[in-house]
Order: sequence, then structure tokens, then C-alpha cells
Amino acid sequence: MSKITRLPDIVANKISAGEVVQRPASVVKELLENAIDAGATRITVSIKDAGKELIQVIDNGSGMDEEDALRCVERFATSKIAAAEDLAALGTLGFRGEALASISAVSHVELRTRQGGDGIGIHLCYEGGEATEKGKIACDAGTMVSVRSLFYNVPARRKFLKTNATEFKHIFESVKAQTLAYPEIQWQMFNDEQELFDFRSTDIHERLNFFFGEDFADSLIEVHEDNEFLSLHGYVGKPAMQKRQKNEQFIYVNRRVIQNRMLSQALQQAYGELLVERHFPFTLLFLGLDAQQIDVNVHPSKLEVKFEDERSVRTMFYTIIKRAVRAQNFSPDVGNQGFSRKNPEHGEAKLGFQAVSSGASTTREFYREFREGIMEQGESGRAAVNEQREGFRQNPDLFCEPERELRSSDYGQVSVEPVDGACPKPARSDPKIWQLHNKYIICQIKTGLMLIDQHVAHERVLYERAVDIMDNNVPNAQQLLFPQKVELKPWEFEIYEEICGDLRRLGFNLGTLGSRTVIIEGVPQDVRNGSEAYILQDMIQEYQQNAEKLKLEKRENLAKSYSCRNAIMSGQKLTLEDMRSLIDRLFATKMPYVCPHGRPVIIRISLDQLDRMFGRK
Repeated sequence: MSKITRLPDIVANKISAGEVVQRPASVVKELLENAIDAGATRITVSIKDAGKELIQVIDNGSGMDEEDALRCVERFATSKIAAAEDLAALGTLGFRGEALASISAVSHVELRTRQGGDGIGIHLCYEGGEATEKGKIACDAGTMVSVRSLFYNVPARRKFLKTNATEFKHIFESVKAQTLAYPEIQWQMFNDEQELFDFRSTDIHERLNFFFGEDFADSLIEVHEDNEFLSLHGYVGKPAMQKRQKNEQFIYVNRRVIQNRMLSQALQQAYGELLVERHFPFTLLFLGLDAQQIDVNVHPSKLEVKFEDERSVRTMFYTIIKRAVRAQNFSPDVGNQGFSRKNPEHGEAKLGFQAVSSGASTTREFYREFREGIMEQGESGRAAVNEQREGFRQNPDLFCEPERELRSSDYGQVSVEPVDGACPKPARSDPKIWQLHNKYIICQIKTGLMLIDQHVAHERVLYERAVDIMDNNVPNAQQLLFPQKVELKPWEFEIYEEICGDLRRLGFNLGTLGSRTVIIEGVPQDVRNGSEAYILQDMIQEYQQNAEKLKLEKRENLAKSYSCRNAIMSGQKLTLEDMRSLIDRLFATKMPYVCPHGRPVIIRISLDQLDRMFGRK
């Protein structure tokens, strides 16, 4: 007797439902895609009990006649394709013909639909995949699908659903992704009979501001590229908007929501050092390709795609994003809104970034402001001093610290100096540069002032220098008068053997003695005297941490480790000449605004912003 039997359709549909309908959000996604494919210009979504009690999608699309309405819940029944060749040039979101069959197999489904030219609509009900009701009904043109009691007959699946908050979050994210992809469609959403939004305008900025915060759209970088191979348009976030999760990355191919590791990696690499470690930028990007160049028939969820020419897609995607991102001024600008608006997630002030035509020209312009600002003279400065002096004479009680006095310098500016000498008193010919708490450098620039973190500034200088030295084999060794011995631990010696070649290119003159002893005979010029041994050990430790967490390329990892361990530390006192030299070297780098780990190096405050803070405007 044969042991192999054909499964009944109802059982097969339940098994299939496990792939297509993983959670309530899967139902919402499938129903929304059907509504969009039907040509709807208005879609309403209603949710109750996080989708377990009700998921309802109403659209004003083309609707169905009776024959199509009866067939749409059958497995492998679809209006999207008719032959295998159609899979090579899909123009719709749906095409597999499994969604409604799978949904109806694990829930109670009610379907109402009417074509525009028909006088009356069709009404159908299904329970567990079995038809329970069929008739005519008066209804609006379009289609309404109501899904109730999801997974009522699959208790194991229902048991493993998460909390209502978690399941609704997935539903909301699914709806949000479609509302951003189709701004020409009016979208309305209810949760437990409470209206969440009703988008009637086609303005994508309105939707971005609603979902991500007031004025969010104004702080994005626009991306736009059209060529013979592909089109790419949309928005990416500025570095200050990065998050620890990827839930604010929306990438579409031919307006289909996708998840693609190759594009995600290209996006991260396009930002490079501008991102803090393990952080991700906001992304809303629409990639357009010839439908024959992609394959979306990869997984039942239709979230994965394969590209025929993956290398070309990746290269163009990376280049376009990098060009758009790098054409920005990455010196954080403490705008007035930064003190009144809070980051909704962290409750912290935001830093704004200004868009400019060229990243290189931005650096030159900013550096010129610094060089001009530190020696700036003028009647406006003297007038400011006179105004301050007059205010002091009229209201001496406003100044509550008797040990501090206001004085003017030869440059016509006001400086506050403590009598105890905690801050260096500049000579009359010195530019306006101060060190704050042996940690930050404050500089007067033509349009205001800038603050520099001395550690990360030096880290950026050393990082680029290390990369250039290793790439170009530039001699960089400085011989030690007395060689030093370092006894490494077993794991340290393993890493040392892995990177010793690049250490020598960087300027370390090293040898070995015995099984785990390293002889340091020479070091790079930037290594401080007396620190050679522990710098090498610290670099090995930093290298291992970066390798485990960040998966960096070996030379980049070594350059970051070297720069981090050799940079000027917070708390280290600098002379005026040291600070001036550091600033000049910083602005000679390719990217002076962020350190190799993505932290900001410079923050700028304009005079206009200072005036607003003090109530002058």
C-alpha cells in the first residue's frame, strides 16, 4: 500500500500560509499590494487588537466581477501574470496568487467588491478557507477585505505572536513603507477605531514630517540620478540623524519594498567614517531598473530581489550616494532650533548640517573663515566693547563674579579672563585661540566661533597620515636610541604576526626574540617618547576589538587603531603653537569634520545664533 498521499487543499493552504502569513503585518502587506495593483487612489486601513481581531483594507480601485471575486481566493489564481515569461518583466507588486488563499485558510475573511460600471457588488465570506456565504450587496466601487480572528485555527502560530505593541509596530511600519512609496495615493489609517492619519496631499514632505518629526524633511539630503542603466532618487539622512537600528531605512526597487544586504552595505560604505560605529543613516531611496534586470521571485514574502548585473548596480548605487553625501558641510551647526526642539527618541538637542555645492570648497571656505576671523579687526568689535562697558557701568550688580573682569583686546573683541590664570592670557599679537579644560579648542572665526575636540581632531590627522604612509610606502621610522622589549600574551602575539607587515610599513621597526617577545627598534614619528611599548600593546588590543565588532579591512583597522592610541588625549595641556599647528593640520585632511569613528570634530556657532541665544534678535 502506498505511503505517499496527496494532501487535501485545506491542509496545503495552511502549510502555505505559514510562509506567506507570518504575522498580522504580513496580511496587511499583501492586502495593500493588491489595492495598489488595482489602481486605487485612496486606501483605508483599520486595525483592531493589533490585527488579531480585525484587519480591514478598503480601496477605490478597479474592483472585481463575480467570476474574479470567486477565483481570487483560490490558490495560484492571479490576474498579474498568465505565462512563465511574464515573470521576467513584472510590473505589479503581486504575482504569486497565494495571498488571499493563504489568508483565508487561517482566518475569517469577508470580501466586498464592485466594479465602477456595475450597479451592485459581490459579497463573499470564508472561514478556514471554506466558503460560507455568497451574495449581492450594495457597496462603493472598489474592494473591501476584512480579516477577522487571524490564526484562530492554528493555535500554535497564534500562541507565538508577540505583544500587541510589537505586532502593531510591525503593521504600522508596513503601512508607513507603502505610504512613503506612493505619495499619489491618499492614505487613511485607524487603530482600535482611533484615526492615526489621513493623508490627502501628495506632498512627500508632509508624510516624512508626520512619521519622523517636525521639519524632518528639511534636514535631508536629496538624491537624484538618471542614466541609461538605472534611476535613483529620494533622500538620505545627514550624519547627525543616524540611529542604532535600521528601521528607518526604506529602499525600493521599481517601488517595491525590498531588503537587500548588498545595497545596505554599499550605503554604509558610501557614508564611511561619517557614521558612528554600528549606526545607520536614514534612507528613503527609489531605485528604478528595467524589470528584466531583476528577479523578485525569490521568496514568498517578495522582499528579496536578485539583480542580473549586481556589480554595476552596487557600483552606481555607492557612487551616487557617496557623491550626494560628501557634497555637504559636515561641521555641526548649533542652530536656534537645536535649543528648542528635542530629539523625540533621546530628548537631546539636535545639530543641523548645511548643504553646499562642494565638500572640498566647503573645507577651504571654512578654513578661510578661521584664518580671517582670528586676526579680524573692525569698528563693529570696538562698538560691541563700548556697549558692554556702558552696560556694566549702568548695571554693575548684574555681574556676580568679582574675580572676573571684562576687557578689550587689540582685535576689538571681548574676552572673559579669570584672575587666577586658569585660562592662558593671550599676548596682544596672538590670534584668538583658547583651550577649554585642556579638552576643547575654541577659535574665533569670521562668522562666529568654532569648537574643536582636540583628541578626535588629532585622531583624524593621524588616521589619514597612517593610511597615506601604508598605501605609498613612505619612510616613517624613527630609530630608538635604546630598543625596547615587549612580552606579548599568546593572543596578542597571534595578532602581531597577522599585522606585523603593515606595522613595518607604518614605521615600526620590529623584531622578535624567543616565542612571544617583540623588540621595538624604531617607531613612527608621531609616537610619543616613552610610550612605545604600551602603544604597541594598545594598538593590538584596539585592532582585535575593531576586527570582532566592525569587520574592518586590515589596513583601515590598523590606521584607526594607530590614530586612536597615539592621538592627543583629553586633559592634555597644549601651547598656543600646538593648537595652531593642530588646526592647520586638521584642515589639510580630506575630511576634517569627523574622526575615523564617526564622531564630530568641529562644532560651529555663528554670531547670529549667539545673538538669538542672548535675546538680541
